[in-house]
Amino acid sequence: MHHFISGLLLQVALPTADRPRDDRGDVPGWVMVTLMTAIVVAALTPFVSDELMRLLRQAFSMVQG
Repeated sequence: MHHFISGLLLQVALPTADRPRDDRGDVPGWVMVTLMTAIVVAALTPFVSDELMRLLRQAFSMVQG
């Protein structure tokens, strides 16, 4: 019985060649990271918008001038 359980655990824990591989990645994880990033940016925008505008104007003036 012990060998059966350990063999079963190995089959579950280790990927095998007969299982189809999913190359899509962790889609729900990436969606969550994207949403969290958007929420953080939206939450910080009112506090840093003046500084960001100043930095953008400075960068554009360096390119134009």
